[in-house]
Amino acid sequence: MNHAPSVPAVPTRGRFRFMERLRVRWSEIDAQQIVFNGHYLTYFDTAVGGYWRALALPYAQTMQTLGGDLFVRKSTVEYLQAAHYDELLDVGVRTERVGTTSLTVACAVFRGDECLVHGELVYVFADASSREPQAVPPPLRDLLLSFERHELMTVAKVGHWADLGADAHRIRQAVFVEEQRIPAEMEWDAADEGCTHAVAYNRLGRPLATGRLLEHVPGVAKIGRMAVLSPMRGSRVGRQVLDALMQAGRERGYREVLLHAQLSAEGFYTRAGFQRRGPVFEEAGIQHVEMVRAL
Repeated sequence: MNHAPSVPAVPTRGRFRFMERLRVRWSEIDAQQIVFNGHYLTYFDTAVGGYWRALALPYAQTMQTLGGDLFVRKSTVEYLQAAHYDELLDVGVRTERVGTTSLTVACAVFRGDECLVHGELVYVFADASSREPQAVPPPLRDLLLSFERHELMTVAKVGHWADLGADAHRIRQAVFVEEQRIPAEMEWDAADEGCTHAVAYNRLGRPLATGRLLEHVPGVAKIGRMAVLSPMRGSRVGRQVLDALMQAGRERGYREVLLHAQLSAEGFYTRAGFQRRGPVFEEAGIQHVEMVRAL
């Protein structure tokens, strides 16, 4: 008896913990006025980058720590419907299986609740130079499966400079001094010793974001030196640090918290419930605005 080949089940949105939102660009449509089929693999790959941020894993540094890298061995795509110019799409990514030396990642492109395209990417963990397959490191295996069990990927620790200062210093040096080119003598001050600090760590123990809290005037705290490493921006790790500092302020009896936000970060603080107060001003050569929130 002949049997028809099995057809992969069409995935639903609920299958994916992680979604990356994309908008179809003009350059991605073809002569038929629909997204050219090859671009869906690019959509998958772009979403996988977002997936690594959701895992709180800066990809290059993580692979260096693990002593290998991931190489695509196989990709499959099932086309159901076409996407069109300027449509908003959500691309789901899920670790489907972790084998001895490989892992299978399921991807699907949704327009609303409708699945347009879905497929799989099979990665092999291998030596970065020789590309000889190696066993998937247990910490990576555990982290991927933990994420799909909806566990938290980061933890924010609150403490003193003596305990968290080395990690906070490393982050602030990278963000403020090296990236934003703020003079080192303006970044480091004596207040660090007496501040309450927060540092967010991923599950491999890597520090990703930091901030500090100190008294501004009686009853009012000030949050400052908020910094997130560039690969992690757009994830929730910055908000986790901010929430930890605000909770520390509540526990210390402050009724209000203020901060000086760089204009590029104003939206981030607005979403956290802060309101702008006063005009724009310059600090360390960067435009800022004062923002406040009740505790």
